Amino acid sequence: MMTFQPRIAISGGGPGGLALSLLLKQRGISPTIYELRSKPTPEELTKLSGMLDLHDESGGKTLRECNLWDDFQAAVGDCSEEQRVLNPQGTVLHTDEGEFSSRPEIPREALTKLLLKNVPSDFIKWNHKVMAARHTHNATTGATEIELDLGPNGTASYDFVVGADGAWSRVSKLLTDVKPFYSGAQWVTVTVRNASTKYPHLVELVGSGGFSALGLGNGILSQRGPQDSIRVYAAVSTPHEYWAKETGLEAMTAAEAKTILLDDKLFGKWAPSLQDLLATACDEETKDNPGKTIDILPMYMLPVGHRWEHRTAVTLVGDAAHLMTPWAGEGVNLALWDSLDLAHAIGGVPEVEDAAAWQVALEPRVREYEEAMMARAKGKAAESARNKDMFLSENGGEKMAEFFKSAFANAFAALERADEVESGGINRGTVSGE
Repeated sequence: MMTFQPRIAISGGGPGGLALSLLLKQRGISPTIYELRSKPTPEELTKLSGMLDLHDESGGKTLRECNLWDDFQAAVGDCSEEQRVLNPQGTVLHTDEGEFSSRPEIPREALTKLLLKNVPSDFIKWNHKVMAARHTHNATTGATEIELDLGPNGTASYDFVVGADGAWSRVSKLLTDVKPFYSGAQWVTVTVRNASTKYPHLVELVGSGGFSALGLGNGILSQRGPQDSIRVYAAVSTPHEYWAKETGLEAMTAAEAKTILLDDKLFGKWAPSLQDLLATACDEETKDNPGKTIDILPMYMLPVGHRWEHRTAVTLVGDAAHLMTPWAGEGVNLALWDSLDLAHAIGGVPEVEDAAAWQVALEPRVREYEEAMMARAKGKAAESARNKDMFLSENGGEKMAEFFKSAFANAFAALERADEVESGGINRGTVSGE
């Protein structure tokens, strides 16, 4: 008798969905990924994108299990783990060289390319958007099914569906009515390419890794990236969710928008060097992309501690499950961690004869996955919310500097304790009662 092969669909082809498909493949399961975008060309996968720092206990662990660690290591290096923190006056409050960091940075597109290279091409249906999902009952097999509405591509039914479809997930509607809400901050992105040749003074300002100038409720941040780039972010605190439309920014190029960004209400009173960084990046962005409107995104989040009641045949990973702001650097790491744990849950189901028996065996495993995922996401979301309020405050630079200094002090203390253990000091003291 043939072993039952479950029909599994993944809505969304981002890092979480791709990693999950690869991990399931290792376990003899062939899922179907539905991705609304067109298949990216090799040129598109080399375009400049934001940097992602992968954490050892989550993103790094997942890539190791995907057997991609060596390839990942070969793709990092454009952005060091150095950190610089300034205030709006341009005063340097903290610098480090990433001595105690183990979070290597990789461009988002490079991570996507790495995963795509290893996921079988027939797993992915490009230009397929999941419009809606609904529970149905198969009277013949007795199993629960999830029917996906794929718009012009018809419908398809599955034994299990994973929502990896981001902030505005259609699959999540099977589990919860809670929607993301506006966090109170906007994110403006502009980029300088070939910075060392064109603007060595900016390279000297921002360094080789992460750069954060924070204060007065706003921030100018940057990361180094491919093509000797400086990717610059302007973080703007505003209660107005549709700020870009209300100010007219959404219709402007970056070069046009710099006048508003450098107004006294935003960054016009900041140090000349910081204004120069933002203005130059705006001009370079428009030179590289003539006529393109500036990239402005309002930042959304789900409530801290968001959860749902388990339902058969469906679950969520990544932003669909626990959308948070980027101030803890956990988004992609949690998505990869979710995918790793979910793959373990699915792969742990013993051999069965049919869909109904498979779902019965899977049910407690998915419940366990969801409880663990929700618990860790709650902690990370709370951290991200605290950091957002702390860093986008009147004295955000000073608070970030204290954050790093405290982290360094803890790391030094941990290192000293480890040295004592290695030398036998703690063990001797414990034995002798000293």
